[in-house]
Amino acid sequence: MKPFKTSDDFDVKGKRVLVRTDLNVPMRDGRITDTTRITRTAATLDELAKRGAIVIALSHFGRPEGRAVKSMSLKPVADALSKALGRKVTFVPDCVGPAAEKAVATARPGDVILLENLRFHPGEEKNDKAFAAKLASLGDIYVNDAFSAAHRAHASTAAIAELLPAAAGRLMQAELEALESALESPKHPVAALVGGAKISTKIDVIGHLLGKVDVLIIGGGMANTFLHAKGINVGKSLCERDMAETARRILADAERNKVDVILPSDAVVAPAFKECVESKPVAIDAIPPDSMILDIGPKSIAALTARLETLKTLLWNGPLGAFEVKPFDAGTNAVAKAAARLTKAGKLTSVAGGGDTVAALANAGVIDDFSYVSTAGGAFLEWLEGKDLPGVAALYARR
Repeated sequence: MKPFKTSDDFDVKGKRVLVRTDLNVPMRDGRITDTTRITRTAATLDELAKRGAIVIALSHFGRPEGRAVKSMSLKPVADALSKALGRKVTFVPDCVGPAAEKAVATARPGDVILLENLRFHPGEEKNDKAFAAKLASLGDIYVNDAFSAAHRAHASTAAIAELLPAAAGRLMQAELEALESALESPKHPVAALVGGAKISTKIDVIGHLLGKVDVLIIGGGMANTFLHAKGINVGKSLCERDMAETARRILADAERNKVDVILPSDAVVAPAFKECVESKPVAIDAIPPDSMILDIGPKSIAALTARLETLKTLLWNGPLGAFEVKPFDAGTNAVAKAAARLTKAGKLTSVAGGGDTVAALANAGVIDDFSYVSTAGGAFLEWLEGKDLPGVAALYARR
């Protein structure tokens, strides 16, 4: 991994520190339903405040498309951030202009300010240099703590880093170090578990991973497409039949790269995807024509948990089954718990990420037992695809 600066490289006492956070949290009826992103970035803000910085938090929220939308204001987030920090957070109803300038000018070391939604201004998503300059004028140092927004070349993630001394926040630092441990300099054998509904959304991910891992575990609905490509009848299961040739090409590439591809050997099937439906395990070559595959079966679970014992590094993206409805979360839960047990025993480095993955691991009750679980969605996937992330590249460039 290329070197990048952290806040340790700067004396922040008495300095105005602009911190790009991701406070784009789920909200329903004006109430925050998940504070994970708030609590994770709070460590960076708290540390800077304790070191005597004037902390100015920047974030987007939703997709207001360059105009002020009341329902997408960050004001409700300020209270939650205050609770997470255990200190007052001053909310400012704009991120640039007189209100923001006055709030920063009157702030004292140790104060924390949250500016209004960056995306209320069209210059944010356009990566407009003039808008970035207005933001930069509020600070002396720029800290990016929003890996989950790093795949976007926006004013607050890219252009601003050219205008101020730049560093990674603690959350960004943790993300980058975890990703490096999983793919850039991992302990072998390395496995990637890739699940989810469709192969079409993970082609680039799998293609990049084939040159990095020793084992590729394929689960979820996308496994059905690979099974179909191998001539196995998958009944009424979710299956991208038009992607069969792509699946066969991936399998051939894996063989050339000496990557062991693991597909389910049995499955739990049901006539419909709904609660309380009758289900049963069957061999993968005996799927009833009127049934659909909704989870991996007990033999597959046993094989995967045994295989985990042979690994040193596991990268996880996507569930193994339709975990949203019981009992089709059994496969994901069992394998996740096995990975968590090995991680806690110091035998496995486990790094996971992606929206469905976080939800699946939380459902399994192991989200705190993996080496690292990233809350990033698009940024995590683009990193898995081997793409350069603008928000990260900007930090490297400023070393």
